[in-house]
Amino acid sequence: MGKEKIVALGHIDLEIERGEICCLFGTSGSGKSTLLNMLAGLEKPTKGIVKIKNIHVEKLDEAELAVFRQKYIGFVFQSYNLIPSLTALENVALPLIFQGVPKKEREKRAKEMLEAVGLGTRLKHKPKEMSGGQQQRVSIARAFVNRPKILFADEPTGNLDTQTTIEVMGIITQIAKEYNQTLIIVSHDPEIANYAHKIITIRDGNIYKIEKKTEGGKEVLYEEQK
Repeated sequence: MGKEKIVALGHIDLEIERGEICCLFGTSGSGKSTLLNMLAGLEKPTKGIVKIKNIHVEKLDEAELAVFRQKYIGFVFQSYNLIPSLTALENVALPLIFQGVPKKEREKRAKEMLEAVGLGTRLKHKPKEMSGGQQQRVSIARAFVNRPKILFADEPTGNLDTQTTIEVMGIITQIAKEYNQTLIIVSHDPEIANYAHKIITIRDGNIYKIEKKTEGGKEVLYEEQK
C-alpha cells in the first residue's frame, strides 16, 4: 500500500492430509481467509509454493485454475452465494452443467444431495423463500454435488444461530467423512474449531499453534516460540 509493505502471510509451513478435517482458526485480520484463498488458488503468493495433489497451484493460469477447481474443489461461503432466480434444485445442479453432465443425471444428483441435507421438500423453492439455515444447506449441497476432493468453508456458520450452526456443521463434517474428503474450515469461533481433527491457529500472518484432536483432548504438534 503506497510505500508501505504489508505482509498478510509470513512463514507458513503446513501440510494437510487427505481426508483431514482442518480448521484455520484466528481472530479477524489474522490472515486465515488469505491463507484459504491461497490454498484454493483464488490468490497467488508473492513467494513460496502451494501444492495440491502434487500440482503447483501457484503456477497455474486462470484458465487452468478454473479447470482445477472444477475437478477437485468445492466452496461453502458465509454469504451463501446462491443465484436468486434459480430454485434450490437448479442452484445445486449448476456446477454439474460445467462438467457436461446430462440434465437428467444433474437433477438426480442434485435431488439426492438436497435430500441428504434435509431439503427434499424444498426442491422448487428459490432462496428468498427459504431461511438462512436452509439457504446454507443449499450451498452445502451445491459444494458437495460433484464430490470434490477438497472442500473449503469460509466462516460457513457466521450468519446462523446456535442451533442451526450445530446442524450445519454436523452435515458438513458427516458428508466429508463419508466420502473421505478433505475439509478446510476458516473460523474465529472455538465451537467450530472443535469439529476439526486439526486446529491451525493463525496470528499476525503466521502459524501460532497446531493442535491435533485426540481421545483425551488435544495434542500440541507445534507452538510458536516466544
